[in-house]
Amino acid sequence: MVSTGPTFEPTRRPEEPRWAPAADFPYLAQTAGRVRDAVQRVIEGKPDVVRTALTVLLAEGHLLIEDVPGVGKTMLAKALARSIDCSVRRVQFTPDLLPSDVTGVSVYNQETHDFEFRPGGIFANIVVGDEINRASPKTQSALLECMEERQVTVDGTTYHLEAPFMVIATQNPIEMEGTYPLPEAQRDRFMARVSMGYPSPQAELEMLDAHGAASPLDDLEPVTDAREVAKLVDIVQGVYVSPAVKEYAIALVTATRNSPDLRLGASPRATLHLVRAARAAAALDDREYVLPDDLQALAVPVLAHRLLPAAEAQIARRSAEQVVTDLVRTVPVPDPHRRSR
Repeated sequence: MVSTGPTFEPTRRPEEPRWAPAADFPYLAQTAGRVRDAVQRVIEGKPDVVRTALTVLLAEGHLLIEDVPGVGKTMLAKALARSIDCSVRRVQFTPDLLPSDVTGVSVYNQETHDFEFRPGGIFANIVVGDEINRASPKTQSALLECMEERQVTVDGTTYHLEAPFMVIATQNPIEMEGTYPLPEAQRDRFMARVSMGYPSPQAELEMLDAHGAASPLDDLEPVTDAREVAKLVDIVQGVYVSPAVKEYAIALVTATRNSPDLRLGASPRATLHLVRAARAAAALDDREYVLPDDLQALAVPVLAHRLLPAAEAQIARRSAEQVVTDLVRTVPVPDPHRRSR
């Protein structure tokens, strides 16, 4: 990671928007710390994964958790959901799940002689989509409007989803039997993808002690609520991003589009997600401005799942994560003192 030091500490010009008050950031860090501690009582030995999940929550994004069965994907999603006192729905994705099961359906009421809308599983503040890639692509596509526009349209009527709204989806690797690949359009709507990985021997030993008799989820109490999370999201939106850092974000995304190792680069939505996630990461560090280091740390989880390696890269067994890591090393950090045109 390129060290940027304090040279990127910004000085705001009069025409630029007002930043979030500095006093808000300790409050955000304290509240987010309570959520982090609650989740880590359930998920042992994965602080980086828990931090990324918190970052996505505060950046108003959606999280995709991908790994082999049995490593705690659903446990992480449920722990994050239970730590917040808000509406939570779980949708178990199966091959026979219908789009109407996700979005809702209009049902004829014989008493009123009219159609009434019955909401589907997507109507909640936090939606846990378990094994999302075991449903058909048609059902997966039912999430596209919900995730991007935070609304559902059924029979010509649009229903808005309450804020905060977050989809936490788990999936197994595509090599597993009974899985369908996620459409590119849906992968692009997830702000970040994380992998749990196998725990260390020490963490697995602690897990045997903590999970041996009962699930720690049973004792997990909410440490914040939806209104407080919405307030934290507003604070994150006030984190300052300098023109030089914005140029660096664009340079990283553009490099994926020009790389010979990739046949599909990152979209403009990826640039927006990268900057929004960097704002949340800076706020979690009790910092009111974004550093290039924030973008570098988030480049792999935010960009890699949107990319398609070229045939040559696949033959060489170079994953999208490896390509992004190499691009981060090669893309120069802009001069923070150069004025944007």
